[in-house]
Amino acid sequence: METLKFKTSLKCGGCVAAIQPKMDALQNIEKWEVDLSQPVKILTVEGHQLNEHEIVAAVKDSGYTADKI
Repeated sequence: METLKFKTSLKCGGCVAAIQPKMDALQNIEKWEVDLSQPVKILTVEGHQLNEHEIVAAVKDSGYTADKI
C-alpha cells in the first residue's frame, strides 16, 4: 500500500465534507483523512497506484488547494 500526504487549504469539517464526494469517487484509494487538529491541515491518502495529479485535481475542483509534501 502507498501513502501520499498533501498540505491543504482546508480549514474545518465543512471543508472536508466539501471534498468528500470528489475524493470518494477516485479509484485506487482505500482510505483518506484530513488532520484538522494541526495548524497546517494535512490530507493523507492510502491506496494502490495512487495518482497524485488526480488527488490534487479533486481537491481543486472542490475549491481548495493541495500540495504534495
